[in-house]
Amino acid sequence: MEFKGKKALVCGMAKSGISAAELLKRLGCAVTLQDLKKEEELGDVSYLKNQGIELYLGSNPDDIVTDFDFVVLSPGIPCDLPFIFKARELKIPVISEVELSYRLTPCPIAAITGTNGKTTTTTLAGEMFKTQYKNCAVVGNIGVPYSSEVERLTKDDYVVAEISSFQMETAVEFHPHISAVLNITPDHLNRHKTLENYISMKERVFAKQNENDFCVLNYEDETTRKMAEKTKAKVVFFSSQRRIENGIYLNGKDIIINRNGKDTKLISTDDLKILGVHNYENVMAASAIAICGGISIENIVNVLKNFAGVEHRIEFVKTVNGVDYYNDSKGTNTDAAIRGVMAMVKPCVLIGGGYDKGSEYDDWVEKFDGRVKKLVLIGVTAKKIADCCDKHGFKDYCFADSFEQAVDICKNTAKSGDCVLLSPACASWDMFKSYEQRGEIFKDLVNKM
Repeated sequence: MEFKGKKALVCGMAKSGISAAELLKRLGCAVTLQDLKKEEELGDVSYLKNQGIELYLGSNPDDIVTDFDFVVLSPGIPCDLPFIFKARELKIPVISEVELSYRLTPCPIAAITGTNGKTTTTTLAGEMFKTQYKNCAVVGNIGVPYSSEVERLTKDDYVVAEISSFQMETAVEFHPHISAVLNITPDHLNRHKTLENYISMKERVFAKQNENDFCVLNYEDETTRKMAEKTKAKVVFFSSQRRIENGIYLNGKDIIINRNGKDTKLISTDDLKILGVHNYENVMAASAIAICGGISIENIVNVLKNFAGVEHRIEFVKTVNGVDYYNDSKGTNTDAAIRGVMAMVKPCVLIGGGYDKGSEYDDWVEKFDGRVKKLVLIGVTAKKIADCCDKHGFKDYCFADSFEQAVDICKNTAKSGDCVLLSPACASWDMFKSYEQRGEIFKDLVNKM
């Protein structure tokens, strides 16, 4: 795809949209950057105007979309808006920021998706690849726009990318050398409408792969196991429950690599700093990706022994008056939040609730018995979750009018020997800009105790 001299419309002024607009401008495009927010809501945008980027603010670009050669969508923008239908009717390409960056990438890509564990697995795999690819770029949904890194890459480098279902909606040619789908549980159904649509978005990560590529899949997830029948790539399974031929599996405390019928111990879970079966699955997935990418076993093991986890994912914050506080703000769906609750070994005062993604909460609430002594509810979903608690006979909940009040209730409820866990099972967008902001505010409130 030739970019110089083309007219580009970039929609969405979050990090990836701004990065894509700046990249396209450097490539010689005439760029218009659009957002529903008005200029006074966005703050200082003079740095964009100074680069010659036109701004179209306060409304969707229904009236101007026909003036462009192609459209780049930020992941937060739904694909069922009228201006997108109009562009497609006129054969104007509509692509994601990831697709744009892929078309400019000169080196191999490892792309990691799934409902939960993406950030931990991507971070781990990135550290492994950095041991042999000093210019490795770790990008995508992890918080670093792919388009901000692509220009520095050469054919001798590697990209490790965390990929969301939103980013795959407008992927066209995206073709990683290594793909991974970690697990599938219902998520983002307010956007994708059905679980089948959500799964199909995840499957796009390996849709363009061939027999020279690799696809890493979770054998213990029925949906991802069936994906082996849909990919042309060489499948490498990982399993937390059984021995896997030509894959990687957990046997007691040992993580084992099996190649050509021969078992080799990779590492003992006793030597890891991160805990829980879900994290052992992340370790196996990252290790399988690294092995497929030619990273040495020695380098993989060194990274695993030193890895302490990622921010906002069951992150220990502080002990106050004998109460341990944990930030699991990245628990934005029920499956992730279940993992947070199951990781607690002390009676738990839990903060839950937030933006409504159309999820159901039964599986999460069913795990409360004997673990959660009090649930403090916040956000749009508070009443919906309370109704679910009533249905399952869990009565130890209350409502907070603000996030600060929720933390204060936890402080006054928890006794020495308990723990307080922020693991909301919901997105953050009703009260916060992001789950990161939610986690940072939680940690700030705790650290001021």
